[in-house]
Order: sequence, then C-alpha cells, then structure tokens
Amino acid sequence: MPVRPILLLGNPDLYRRSMPVESDEMGAIPQLVTDLHDTMMAFRARYGCGRAIAAPQIGVFKRVIYMYVDKPVVLINPELVNLSNELMELWDDCMSFPDLLVRVQRHQSCTIRYTEFSGAACSMDLMNDLSELLQHEYDHLDGILATQRAIDGRSFALRSEVPSQHR
Repeated sequence: MPVRPILLLGNPDLYRRSMPVESDEMGAIPQLVTDLHDTMMAFRARYGCGRAIAAPQIGVFKRVIYMYVDKPVVLINPELVNLSNELMELWDDCMSFPDLLVRVQRHQSCTIRYTEFSGAACSMDLMNDLSELLQHEYDHLDGILATQRAIDGRSFALRSEVPSQHR
C-alpha cells in the first residue's frame, strides 16, 4: 500500500503553485491516484475524516484532485467557474493540519471543470459541502491554505474544542 507522507502546516512546499498535467504525463496518473487513495484512506482510518486530497499535499505539484465521497473521482487540471455570490461560513479542516480547524467563508455553489483519465472534458455543479470541499482542494493546487482564508484572528480552534454540531 503506497501511503505517502502528507505535507504538514509549516512546510513551505504547501505554498507552491502546481503545474498542469501535460498529455505526455497522463501515464503517471494511475500510480498517483493509487497513492492519493491509499494516503487518504490511511488518514481516514486514523482521524475518521477525509473526503478528498490534492496531489501537492503528498509533494506532487501537479493539478490533480482525488475525491472519494460516494465513489472515486479523479479531477485532472480542474478549473473552478460560476462561483456563487452567496457565501457560507464554516469550520474548515485539512489533512495538512489534522488537529486544527479554521473558520472560513466559501462560495455556496460553484462549477468545476476537469479532465478525466480518458481525456474527456467533464464538469460538476456543486452545492454546499461539496462546493466547499472542492474549493478547499482547488486552493491547494494554487498553494493556498485554509489558514490564509481565515475570517479573522479568532478563526482558529483545536478540533477537540469545537463541538461536532458546529463544524
């Protein structure tokens, strides 16, 4: 099982912008997806959460997101569009700082366009928690962490200090 180390808060590489996957690099994507899946599942087993992971979180600076909510979805070279004007406020968590929650605002809905393994162009219209999730992962591709999107200086809490109904 190729579980990779997750880069943690404080690692300067988390702030690097990822590069697009070029057509001649598509052959490496299946192994990357296996690594993302196994790493996320190991995190889920340890912390009881984790629905998606971006390639830069395991030190691969390519524009790839792996999401497993109801089924696995691989988003290659995603692009966020149609961000709603309506915002929602929530406690955001991250595999790169598993014990920390950050209060942020995210767009309530958005569309994400991406390429799948076959090379086909796809898109998904997202609402609420999935919209927030993909905005979070997309930020990783641009080297942006939830800590940079904190609402204010009091928008940080240890996971153990925020009741689950308020997350």
